[in-house]
Amino acid sequence: MRRDDRGVDLHALTPAQRRLLAGVVLLCGLLVIGVPRLVHHGATRTVVPALRPRRPARIASANLVVYVSGAVRRPGLYRLSQGTRIDDAISLAGGATAKADLVAVNLAAPLVDGEQIVVPLRGAAAAATGGAGPSPTAPLDLNSASLEQLDALPGIGPATAQKILDYRQAHGAFHSLEELDAVPGIGPARIEQLKGLVLP
Repeated sequence: MRRDDRGVDLHALTPAQRRLLAGVVLLCGLLVIGVPRLVHHGATRTVVPALRPRRPARIASANLVVYVSGAVRRPGLYRLSQGTRIDDAISLAGGATAKADLVAVNLAAPLVDGEQIVVPLRGAAAAATGGAGPSPTAPLDLNSASLEQLDALPGIGPATAQKILDYRQAHGAFHSLEELDAVPGIGPARIEQLKGLVLP
């Protein structure tokens, strides 16, 4: 009588039981042999993404340097990025004063390196051009300006405007903007603020 290793009498089994037992043995053999291969095969197909070198950060666009003068709160040199507008430069300069004539300035125009932006006073440009219309590049003439025109300048009130007229009457025409330093109440900071707005 034939028995397997576990003592099962194979002759005592029916043909159906023997086929079932053979199937189980075959299945176990396939599992023992096939699972490691399947795991190994799957491991070989694992894709490890390659590490890409980090791209260097883009160099920031070169700055523009512009000079903002006239009827703004903080005239001076300012650095802005490429693609910015005149409105951005005026905002950096503290914004326009209450007496500024922003209608005469194209706020949407793009900035150009080295540009001077002059924000004129209301009425000053028209007076300097004989009423021909506003122009941001037409400053007020110190030697012919009236009290009302001088009073409209940033930082110049009626009293200082009268002192300018008195100085002009006593000493004659102005030959340079720096001569305003001799007028009481006007110093270097105020002269800097008036650059581009008045001329001798």
